[in-house]
Amino acid sequence: MVPDPSVNEPLLRLPDGTVKQVNPLTGTQVWTVPGRADRPLPTPPGSDEPIDPALEGRYCAFCEKRYLDTTPEKARVIAENGGWHTLMGLTAEELDDTVAQFRLIPNLFEIVSVDYWRLNHGLEFSDLALARYAHYASTPGGRDHLAHLRTLRSGHQDPAYAVGSPERHRLVELGFFGGFHDVVVARRHYVDGATRQDQLASSCTLTPSEHREYIDFTVGAIEWMFEMNPLIRNVAAFQNWRSPAGASFDHLHKQVVGVDALGQRREEEIARLTRDPDLFQHAILDPVQEHRLHIAETDDAIAFVGIGHLYPSIEVWARRMEATPWELTPTELASWSDLLHAVHAATGSGVPTNEEWHYRPPQEQGRIPLRAVVKWRINTLAGFEGGTKIHINTIDPWTLRDRVARAMGQAGHEGRIAPTVRVLNSPS
Repeated sequence: MVPDPSVNEPLLRLPDGTVKQVNPLTGTQVWTVPGRADRPLPTPPGSDEPIDPALEGRYCAFCEKRYLDTTPEKARVIAENGGWHTLMGLTAEELDDTVAQFRLIPNLFEIVSVDYWRLNHGLEFSDLALARYAHYASTPGGRDHLAHLRTLRSGHQDPAYAVGSPERHRLVELGFFGGFHDVVVARRHYVDGATRQDQLASSCTLTPSEHREYIDFTVGAIEWMFEMNPLIRNVAAFQNWRSPAGASFDHLHKQVVGVDALGQRREEEIARLTRDPDLFQHAILDPVQEHRLHIAETDDAIAFVGIGHLYPSIEVWARRMEATPWELTPTELASWSDLLHAVHAATGSGVPTNEEWHYRPPQEQGRIPLRAVVKWRINTLAGFEGGTKIHINTIDPWTLRDRVARAMGQAGHEGRIAPTVRVLNSPS
């Protein structure tokens, strides 16, 4: 009799070739059936039509010549004199004085709104938010920009923002400076020198140095939220790439959202940690080692194929498990960034992906590693999954391991990833 993998095996290949997985943390059941794993990766609808040169820098609202089509910046990173520099407190008139390599801006349509914190929790705007608002609204350009944002919001069924009282206007405008759903936006829409519309700039087209700064800027945004709002228990950090993965724009960006709950999954993990302080070693890393699912490593991070995910997934973990992202040393964080960048380089710009971050919230204790899960959104959940709660993942873990290792090795040969990355279990 063939054993049921849901009982004690997170990963099992049956005699007919079917692969059954059970996620060790969530219990999600995933099957891969024979004959589907080697199919070419689907590519989302795109166009190899030429780029209109008249639209340069204005392809979407996140582009560098449309700064005023987004909310007021909280911060930007510029490249100057061979280094990275962070600027804060810019007025609307100063936005075009420099080119932002990365921008931190409030989300115009928040998941968790300022009113959620203000009306449900009684949270007042901080002195910093009040000062930033007063500074930005002190110039004609700032006032015009805020009026422009009222027009944008009114076009999306928020008439109170467009025609409400002056006090209502002030409260919502203050939310741009004191809210807790931000977006980290990269500069490029297309790669430098692009001529076709399918040459989008993604995580994999950043240089390793640019990706390190992208990660460091995002980590700083997460830490800032915890510092500014003591009611936040978790900051969700994620990246949706391409519309099949939930992106509104085909322009590289991450999102950070403060919430007042850990969420069911995190609550369950923390409860299990009280019984098994080395839960993540026993539940995840030991099975990964047993089934040889490692892909690559750096001195301070490791990448492997995740077990029991709805989509083909690669996980990138910091080796030091007890640290929050901002408690990692600069070297450790850079090492983690290099490996995450290499995973994206192996994936390519054409594959829709979600990049989900998991880490230990600062109020909690225990060995919870910083880890990013890069999910390839290449299969569509349908009636079978809804009816059975058994998910069909089209690529089995070993095939995924070999595909990613092979592509990562090629990227290393071409000099597109950091030399700190060492490929493991590379197929011949």
